[in-house]
Parts: sequence; C-alpha cells; structure tokens
Amino acid sequence: MNLEEISVMTPKKFAIKIETIVAKGGVRYMDAILDYCEKNQMEPDAIAPLISKPLKEKIEADARELNFLPKVATLPI
Repeated sequence: MNLEEISVMTPKKFAIKIETIVAKGGVRYMDAILDYCEKNQMEPDAIAPLISKPLKEKIEADARELNFLPKVATLPI
C-alpha cells in the first residue's frame, strides 16, 4: 500500500477490509488488524484513527471472549 492509498483510506473502507480478512481467514478482529498492518508495513498505532466504533465493539467482544477483558454482566432473556 502506498502513501496515497493510506491517505484516502476511510474508517468505513478500513472496516470493510478487516471484515473481509476475518471472513476469509477465520481469524479474530485483532489478528486481522495486525495481519493487515504487517502486510502493509504499517505500525498498529498508525491505523488507530481508522478504527470505527462498530469495529471497536467487535474487537472488545473478541477480547472479552478470550478473557483479556473482564466479563460484563448481561440480563437473562
């Protein structure tokens, strides 16, 4: 990915790319983001502004599932 492509990347485009990686690779969201950074020779810090709220929520859900974050109480349905 060249500098021009990075400068026109929007959070929506980035989320679509990450969703595609997750769907094709069967990996978790954090792994998909790190894989994307590695393939495009980017630091993970550089993509922080591109992470949308829905993508953050999916990353957080993955982290809770892996016990990286404490579980949140949910109401029984």
